[in-house]
Amino acid sequence: MRPVTAKPPLIVFSDLDGTLLGHDDYSWASAAPALDRLRQIGAGLVLASSKTAAEIAPLRAEIGFDDWPAIVENGCGLLPPGRAGSEGAETYTRIRTLLRALPKGFRGFGDMSVAQVAEATGLPMEGAERARARQYSEPGIWTGTEPALEAFLAAAAEVGLTARRGGRFLTLSLGGTKADRMDEILNACGPCPSIALGDAPNDLEMLQRADFGVIVRNDHSVPLPALPGEAEGRILRTRQQGPQGWTEAISQLLLDLKLIKDPIAHG
Repeated sequence: MRPVTAKPPLIVFSDLDGTLLGHDDYSWASAAPALDRLRQIGAGLVLASSKTAAEIAPLRAEIGFDDWPAIVENGCGLLPPGRAGSEGAETYTRIRTLLRALPKGFRGFGDMSVAQVAEATGLPMEGAERARARQYSEPGIWTGTEPALEAFLAAAAEVGLTARRGGRFLTLSLGGTKADRMDEILNACGPCPSIALGDAPNDLEMLQRADFGVIVRNDHSVPLPALPGEAEGRILRTRQQGPQGWTEAISQLLLDLKLIKDPIAHG
């Protein structure tokens, strides 16, 4: 956990793909002005993603927030500040052990080669290798029937595994959400305003936990339903997509919180 020397004026929790990173190019360049302004005012940025520590660490260093923790594998773990990866994989080993006793039909990343993960995810080989460096959860593909899946999920729950179904993968873990990890970080830093930004169902708990939640527009997925807090303005929706929408929202909220005096330029 990050050693706190002074309480930050704000902590921002952000999803990556389709939020801080563009859907097509995975670039954060359009958010650079907002990231610079966050650094200038001493705010924290916590990246929160389904990605592994091995995937997030180089990105966190690249954007200049290596002194903050990151939430990895959809909240199943934390990447401490300044590290290239979390230590140990005891949790992942336990998940794989529990999987061996379950009904057949689930093909996880641990059952695939790097080349097969690359094919399943569309990632380049280097990215697939990092995605395969699991520590807290096991994504995979269900190869059986729908009735067999229900039996598999029931058996998984009996041995303590939590299942989350995404657009492409079924992910098994020992539990934990982005909101759980948010609580750990906010408790360590002391009370301060928080903003959470995301674009997908697995971001909902995080958006509701923050003082201000931002749904970043993503025309490549089904829009999130209306959420409690939208009518009161606690939950916002951006007009623009990806990092442009990210900058749009950060600019408006920093102005509302009186942390900056002038809007942040964004396209």
